[in-house]
Amino acid sequence: MENSVGLVQTKFCKFDDEILLESGKTLKNIQIAYETYGTLNEAGDNAILVCHALTADAHAAGYNSPEDKKPGWWDTMIGPDKAFDTNKFFIISSNILGGCKGTTGPSSINPDTGKPYGHAFPVITIEDIVKVQKKLIDFLGVKKMVVVGGSMGGMQAMEWSIKHPDYVKTTIIIASTARLSAQAIAFNAVGRNAIISDKFFNNGDYYDNENSPDYGLAIARMVGHITYLCEEAMHTKFGRDFKDKPNFDFGVDFQVESYLEYQGRIFVDRFDANSYLYITKAIDYYDPISKFGSLENAFKQSNSRFLIICFNSDWLFTTEQSKEMVTALIGAGKEVSFIELESPCGHDAFLIEYKEQTKIIKSFLKKDEPANNTAQKPVPSNTTQFIKNRGI
Repeated sequence: MENSVGLVQTKFCKFDDEILLESGKTLKNIQIAYETYGTLNEAGDNAILVCHALTADAHAAGYNSPEDKKPGWWDTMIGPDKAFDTNKFFIISSNILGGCKGTTGPSSINPDTGKPYGHAFPVITIEDIVKVQKKLIDFLGVKKMVVVGGSMGGMQAMEWSIKHPDYVKTTIIIASTARLSAQAIAFNAVGRNAIISDKFFNNGDYYDNENSPDYGLAIARMVGHITYLCEEAMHTKFGRDFKDKPNFDFGVDFQVESYLEYQGRIFVDRFDANSYLYITKAIDYYDPISKFGSLENAFKQSNSRFLIICFNSDWLFTTEQSKEMVTALIGAGKEVSFIELESPCGHDAFLIEYKEQTKIIKSFLKKDEPANNTAQKPVPSNTTQFIKNRGI
C-alpha cells in the first residue's frame, strides 16, 4: 500500500515485578506485545501511543511478513504523511493486558502452575490496562506523548490523560465514551453469556481440551458486530435479500444472516473466548464519573488538550456521549476541539472513514510536531524478540 511503513516486527518485553490490580489481586511476569513505527527523538517527546479497540492487537500498521494479505488494523492512518506521520512521530501500538495476541492474558502460562491461567486470571479494568502500558512507555524511553484511541481505545486514552497528566500532552478520542450505557453493557452481557453457556467452556479451563467454546464465541461476535453497524449500513449492504431462496427451515436464509455467521466463524480462528470475557468486563467497569464524582472533576486531573471525533450514525457510542465529554472538558477549563463526521458506517466508521479523519488529525497535531526531528535515538531492544501475529 502507498506510504506503508513496510515490514515490521511484533516484539515483546517482560517485567518480572508484580503489578497490583484494581481488584486487589496481583499479576507477575507480565509480557507485553508491541510494535513501533518511526523513530523516537532525543527528547523522547515525539511519541504517539495508539490504543486499540476491543479485539484488535499490537499490529496496527505495515506487514509482519511478505506473505501477509492484509496490513495492520489502522494502516490507513499510520505511516509516512498519514494522519499519524511516521516521518515526524514515533508511533507505539501494544496489545492490551488480558488480550490473546502476545500480551499476558487468560491463555498465557501462569508462572505458578505452568498451565494456562484460564479462570484463574484476575478480572481487569481499563485502569489496569493503562498501568501495564505505562511500563512499556517507560521502557521505551518516552517522556511526553500524544495518546489516541477509537472505541475502547478512547477509554484508554482518556484514562491516560487523567492518570498520567505529566506524560500526556494531547489526547485524541474517537467514537468513544466516558462510560458505557446500560444498553451497551447489556449487549456485552449477552455475548458473555453465549460464551459461558457453551458446552465446551468448562469454566474457562478449556485450553488442554480437544474442543473450545467456539460456538459461544461466534455468537458473541455476531451480537457485537450488530452494534458496530447501523440500520442504514445494514440496509445498504443486505436489505432483506435472500442468500439464495427461502429454505422454510431455521437455517441461514437471509444475506445478513450469512454475513453474521461468517463474521462469527472467522473470529474464532483469531481470538480467545476468555479474553473476550475479560476485556468486555473491563469496558463495562470503566466509569471515571463515579470515581471522581463528575466527568468535569475527572478531567481536571489532566494537563492535556483534547480532540473528540464522533460519527452521526454511531448508535453504540453516540454523539451525545461525545458532547458530554466536550461539555465536561470545557467546564474543567481544558482546550478541546470537537467534530461530528457524517458516515453511513455506524461505529465501524472510525476504522473506515480515514480520509476525513486524516485531514482533521494532521491539522490538530501541528502543535505536537517536534521542532527538530534530526536528533534521534534507537528504541531499546535488549528484551525484545520477534513473535508471530497470532494468539498465544
